[in-house]
Amino acid sequence: MATRPGPLTEWPWQRMGNFKYLVMAPVVVHGAYRVMNKGWGDIDLAYSLILPSLALRMIHNQIWISLSRYQTARSKHRIVDRDIEFEQVDRERGWDDQIVFNGLLFYVGYLAMPSVRRFPLWRTDGAVATALLHAGPVEFLYYWFHRALHHHFLYSRYHSHHHASIVTEPITSVIHPFGEHIVYFTLFAIPMLSTVYMGNGSALVFVLYIVYIDFMNNMGHCNFELVPKWMFQVFPPLKYLMYTPSFHSLHHTQFRTNYSLFMPFYDYIYSTMDKASDELYESSLKGTEETPDLVHLTHMTNLQSAYHLRVGFASIASKPSDNSEWYMWTLWPLAWLSMVVAWIYGSSAFVVERIKLKKMKMQTWVVPRYNFQVTNSPGHLCVYLMVASCLTIFFLPAVWSNMG
Repeated sequence: MATRPGPLTEWPWQRMGNFKYLVMAPVVVHGAYRVMNKGWGDIDLAYSLILPSLALRMIHNQIWISLSRYQTARSKHRIVDRDIEFEQVDRERGWDDQIVFNGLLFYVGYLAMPSVRRFPLWRTDGAVATALLHAGPVEFLYYWFHRALHHHFLYSRYHSHHHASIVTEPITSVIHPFGEHIVYFTLFAIPMLSTVYMGNGSALVFVLYIVYIDFMNNMGHCNFELVPKWMFQVFPPLKYLMYTPSFHSLHHTQFRTNYSLFMPFYDYIYSTMDKASDELYESSLKGTEETPDLVHLTHMTNLQSAYHLRVGFASIASKPSDNSEWYMWTLWPLAWLSMVVAWIYGSSAFVVERIKLKKMKMQTWVVPRYNFQVTNSPGHLCVYLMVASCLTIFFLPAVWSNMG
C-alpha cells in the first residue's frame, strides 16, 4: 500500500480473494453460448485466444518467479545483497491481478470493435508498426509519466507502493495500484489500437507484444544479472534499446535515475541515466562467491511437498504441507515429473534459499530425494547422512566463531 493511498488504489476485486477469477465468467459464458447455438465454427481466432493467452501469461510469469528465486539463492551474480522481507512476499501475491484486468479489457475491446473478429493470424506490416509505435510514443510517454510518478504528490499516493520493494523479483514489475495499471494499459494499447484502426492488426502480433512486455518486465526486475556482455559487443546500439536487471535495480535503490521502460535511450537523451549503471553491470556479471556460515540440509517428504519449496508456488508454499487444497490433485502430473527430474539430477544438494542473520550467512540446501526414497533405500540414507556429517564438520567452527 502507498504511504498515503489515493483514489483507485485498491483493485475492484481485492476483497474477493481467489474468487476474483469469477470476473472472467462472462467470457466463458459468452463462448459457451455461441458454441451451443452456432457450433465451434462461430468462435473466431481473436476470441479463441483471450483465455489461452491469459493462461500463457500466468505460466510465463510463474517460470520467471521460480527461476529468479532459484538463481537469487545460488547465483554469484546477485545485484542487491539483501533478503526479501515477509511483507514484500505478502504485498506481491496479487501479481495476477493485472492479467485478469487485461483479460477483461481485451474482452470489452473485442465486443466494441467488430473488425477484430476478422483478424488474420499474422501481418508483417502490423508487427513493424507495433515495434515502431512502442519505441516511439509508448516509451516516450511512459518515461515522462514515470518521472511524474516520482513527484512527491503522486509518489506518496501511488508509486511508493511499487518502490516499497528495494530487492526486486520478476513479479515486482506488476505490483502497482489499480490506478497506475489503468494508465499503463492505456499506453500499451497505443500500438494495438493503432494497428486495428490502420487495418493491419493481427492476433499473433497482439499476443507476442504482450509476451514481450511480460518478458522485459520480468527480466528487468530480477535481482541477478543475466544479460551477457557479448550481446552489447556484437551490437553496441543495443544498450540504448534494451535495459538490464542491474540498470533497473539502480532505479529501485537510487529512485531518481533510470526512469525508462525497456529502452534506456530516453535516459541518455534527458541525462537521467545513473552514472553507476555500467559499473554495476560489470560487477554484477563478475559476481562474488559466498561461503555460508550455516547450512540447513533438508529433503522433500511426499511428492506434493515440492510445491512448498520457496521456488514453487507462493500461495501453496505459505501453507503447511499437510494443508491440502482441493485443486492440489491437478498438480499430481507435475509432482511426478519433479520426482523424475530429481532422480535424473542425482544426489547432489542444491541451494533454494539464502538468509542473513546479522553477520551470519545461512543457506538451505535440498537433497533431491523424497521420504519414501530415503527410507526405502539404505544407500540413499547413507549418502544423506554422509553429506550431513561433512557439512557439520565443515561449518561448525564458523558457526561457533560467529556466535562468539
